[in-house]
Amino acid sequence: MSTGVRMALPMIFLLLLFSASLVHSNQSMVPLKTFNISENVTYDCIDIYKQPGLDHPLLKDHTIHKKPSVSRLEFNNQTSNNETYMKKMRCPEGTVPILRTSKEYINNTQLFTEKYIHPLSGDSPGTHIAGVRSRDGTYRGVEAWFSLHNLNIGKDQASYSQIYIGSGMNNQVNFIQAGWMINPSLNGDTNHWSYGFWKGKDGKGCYNTACPGFVQISQEVPIAQPLDQPGEVFMHYSIHQITKLIPKAPTIDIGYWPKELFDLMGNGANMVGVGGVVQASRQGLSPPMGNGNFPEKEKRGSSAQFKNIEVVNSNYEQCRIDTFPIENLLDSPKCYGLSIGKVKLLGFFFNYGGPGGNSCGA
Repeated sequence: MSTGVRMALPMIFLLLLFSASLVHSNQSMVPLKTFNISENVTYDCIDIYKQPGLDHPLLKDHTIHKKPSVSRLEFNNQTSNNETYMKKMRCPEGTVPILRTSKEYINNTQLFTEKYIHPLSGDSPGTHIAGVRSRDGTYRGVEAWFSLHNLNIGKDQASYSQIYIGSGMNNQVNFIQAGWMINPSLNGDTNHWSYGFWKGKDGKGCYNTACPGFVQISQEVPIAQPLDQPGEVFMHYSIHQITKLIPKAPTIDIGYWPKELFDLMGNGANMVGVGGVVQASRQGLSPPMGNGNFPEKEKRGSSAQFKNIEVVNSNYEQCRIDTFPIENLLDSPKCYGLSIGKVKLLGFFFNYGGPGGNSCGA
């Protein structure tokens, strides 16, 4: 039986300035509780008002928004059969789970942030993509259901499945993206990890809570953690700009990226997209994407899938992404595939992925 997991990441715009200084959870504060998820993964329950996201002198007067006015912006964790791929954590009242990080992790996140290939950029050596995007509107949000699969990824390779929203102007970009990834060079293991990534003013940004910016407010669900896979799993991610919308369902609020992190998305973004991305090894070997299989038009379950892909338009109305003109993105058909479809129960969807290899091109 497949497991459905509803998740969302907020793009809530508040009052905050971004600092490029790197931070980690094991500072001078003493955690009230600790969760050892595995030998190398530990979360500390840190006072919500002393968390790394606020570790900046310009944030001394910042008021944390514990209850954003839109439930749809928040990180949900719901399943159809009470199974979940997430570890159970619940920090004491007034604290939030923050990943305990090493100097190596901080250095790795800095390196990946500096060379990160964002979805608004052109081609990059060793990076390949399969998905769809739209650059013909003003967008307040994007969301989709997408599948989670086991993959064999090398130590210097990476494979992502993600949604993203952003704006570009005069060679400058702002964007936020979220999803799951297998990135041994960053995380130190070959597990799936949920993640969020952003870039804002002056090209600054980072993963998760590796630098000031993301404000964690959930007591039990951190922005990034290793994922279990209890059979076939579909995850739901959502990135929305906050507004007074009617909530769809009860949610768990994860946190938010405040508006002063960005200078090109105050009135919405000009691009949204979803899809898979891979990064080849230094030797040019591209890893598998999706579930490692090419899509077959007559067999929707044969490869990885994004379904019910929707956007929020400039009037804060939710609609299918193909309400707007869309681009199909596939730069290496020898190694990966993309198959678009429309079915009532799946909305606008596509199957994607492939095995990778040595002949995927630059």
